[in-house]
Amino acid sequence: MTGSIYNFNINSLQGDEIDFASFEGNVILIVNTASACGLTPQYAGLQELHNQYHDKGLVIAGFPCNQFGGQEPGSPQQIQDGCLVNYGVKFLMTEKVEVNGDNASPIFEYLKNALPGIMGLKDIKWNFTKFLIDKSGQPFKRFAPTDEPSSMIGAIEALLAK
Repeated sequence: MTGSIYNFNINSLQGDEIDFASFEGNVILIVNTASACGLTPQYAGLQELHNQYHDKGLVIAGFPCNQFGGQEPGSPQQIQDGCLVNYGVKFLMTEKVEVNGDNASPIFEYLKNALPGIMGLKDIKWNFTKFLIDKSGQPFKRFAPTDEPSSMIGAIEALLAK
């Protein structure tokens, strides 16, 4: 298994390379997202975290995924437009990925192995599963889809203070 999140690259929603090594020393929050999910309003809470903590060292990366109920069917442009228009998203959005199965993104394979879910189950169960990464690039905590972004403030502030 790879030693840290810094070993991964992925393309942005716009097709530009995102090298996670460029975030060394930052706290990173990785979220699998969807635009047509009952939890989609969490984009607003994620944007609030971005607004409050980005200048203090928090990097948020949303990973659109269509594996759960077909709730992210759009093209990159449709996803970008929906995030921007509906929620004012200014944090990083990656290309659409799969988070489970044979075609799962290597980043999510790494995160699921490092931080299994309830009862040690590794697969992601739904949209808006969140992974918090510490400043040394190590997975710190996994949050459930129903955990509101604001519920992570304590953990984010503790990691930023280290």
